[in-house]
Amino acid sequence: MFDAPSRRPHSDPMRPGIRERIHTFLADRGLRKTMQREAIIQAAFSTTEHYTAEELLRMARKIDRSVSRATVYRTLPLLVECGVLKEMDFGKDYKFYDPNYLEHPHHNHLICVDCSRIVEFEDQHIELLEECISKRLGFSPASKSLRIEANCDELRKHGACKNRKAARD
Repeated sequence: MFDAPSRRPHSDPMRPGIRERIHTFLADRGLRKTMQREAIIQAAFSTTEHYTAEELLRMARKIDRSVSRATVYRTLPLLVECGVLKEMDFGKDYKFYDPNYLEHPHHNHLICVDCSRIVEFEDQHIELLEECISKRLGFSPASKSLRIEANCDELRKHGACKNRKAARD
């Protein structure tokens, strides 16, 4: 079972190979390496938590105050196209970005409908079930995604959830 560790501080080094893969991708498309883009890349991969574009903007501005909103919104699709970041639709008016996709490509998500906390998990039984269902129905899976929406036990038991005030709307 995989549960994403807590947020890594920005001073931690990025996971090996990611920066080089991104730089190669950008160079192949004739795109420049800029200080703003570097701050966005560092912020994007210095955490294991999912984030929105606006949250990434705040994280990147802690590294370089000159990072613009436009550069964040132009860089995110490049990171997704490069294959190092996964765009996730959790039924909100905005997308989330998953920096854990490379290390755990088959993980799933449990989302608290009370506090919006996102918990990642892997389970070999779910993978086997997905394969069996696909084969039984005459398909070969091209991609898989499981999202469980659930109510917070802490809120139900105690009437309050420590994650609720930090929840995204």
